Amino acid sequence: MKICYLPGDGIGPEIMAQALRVLDVFKKEGMNIELEEALLGGAAVDATGVPYPEATQKAARAADAVLLAAVGGPKWDVLPRPQRPERGLLGIRKDLNLFANLRPAILYPELANASSLKPEIVSGLDIMIVRELTGDIYFGEPRGIAEEGGKRVGRNTMIYNEDEIRRIGHVAFKAAQKRSKKLCSVDKMNVLETTQLWRDVIIEISAEYPDVELSHMLVDNCAMQLVRAPKQFDVVVTGNMFGDILSDEASMLTGSIGMLPSASLDENNKGMYEPCHGSAPDIAGKNLANPLAMILSVAMMMRYTFADEKTATRIETAVKKVLASGLRTGDIFEEGTKRVSCSEMGDAVVAAL
Repeated sequence: MKICYLPGDGIGPEIMAQALRVLDVFKKEGMNIELEEALLGGAAVDATGVPYPEATQKAARAADAVLLAAVGGPKWDVLPRPQRPERGLLGIRKDLNLFANLRPAILYPELANASSLKPEIVSGLDIMIVRELTGDIYFGEPRGIAEEGGKRVGRNTMIYNEDEIRRIGHVAFKAAQKRSKKLCSVDKMNVLETTQLWRDVIIEISAEYPDVELSHMLVDNCAMQLVRAPKQFDVVVTGNMFGDILSDEASMLTGSIGMLPSASLDENNKGMYEPCHGSAPDIAGKNLANPLAMILSVAMMMRYTFADEKTATRIETAVKKVLASGLRTGDIFEEGTKRVSCSEMGDAVVAAL
C-alpha cells in the first residue's frame, strides 16, 4: 500500500501523527505499507512558495492513496489568491481527478448529548452525503475581480456538463444500493438552469437503478430539513458548492465536526482521505485537537481504496470502544466523561486496536 501523507497546517501534524500510529499497528502485524510525506497548503507555501509543489504532485500521483490532515490559516490570507493554501487543496483534487466526495455523518450513541439538537431528533443518525468535487462554481471560468465601468466587479461561473453530473450520479445511486436504497438529489432548479440540468440528468440515470427510491429537494429546504428531521435522509447527492455547505451542517448534527472523516475518489477508487474539519489554528500546537476524524479517515481509506473491510471495521470498532470508555477531547467533552489530549486519544485507540 503506497500512501502519500500530507500533514498540512495548524493541527494537521498533530492529528496526522495519531493516524500514523494506527497505521504502525498494522505494519507491525505484517501489512505492507509504504509511507511518503509531502507538503501541501501553507506549509508548502512557506517551504516552496506554492501551495501544491511539483514534488507533492509526483508523490500524490504515484501513491495508491493520499492521507491529508488540514490546510489553511489566517497567516496566509494576505497572500495573492493563487498562493493561498486552499488553492493547493483544489489543485490536488483536480490533478488527481477526485470528483466524488463521500462524507458520512454518523452519530455515535455515546455522543447523543454532544449534538446541538435534542437526542430524540438525532439518535441513530447515519447519513452519507455524496458531493461532486471537481466542477461547479469553484472551478468555473470566467472568474475573478475586475474593474468595469469604474466599479469593481466580482465574477464566478456555475457550470456543469451532463457527463460530470452523470458520473457523480452513478456513484450516489451505487452508494444508495448498498444502504437503504433511498437517494435524495439536492439542487436549486427553480432558479438556476445549471441545476435544472442536474435534476434532468439524475432523473435520466435513475432508470438504471429501479431498486433505488429517488427524491428531489431544493437546497434551502434541505438545509432546513437537516435540522428539523435529519433522519429522513439516507444518501444525499449534490453539487460542489451545495455539498460543501450541507455536509458541514450535517457534521454538527453528530456533536462535533472533529468526528467526521471523508473520502474523495476518482473513477478507480484511488482516493484522498481527510477529516471534514479545518486546521483550527487557535488550538494548533496545544495537543488539544480531536484526532478521531483523521483516524476514521484511515478506516475509509482501507474500505474504499484497498477494499479491506476487515481492517476498516477494526479501526471503527476501536474508536467506538474508546468513546464507550468515556474518553473525550475538549470538543466532545461533557460532564461525567474524562477529558484527554490529542495524543492520549491516540494512545487509547492504539490500545483498543
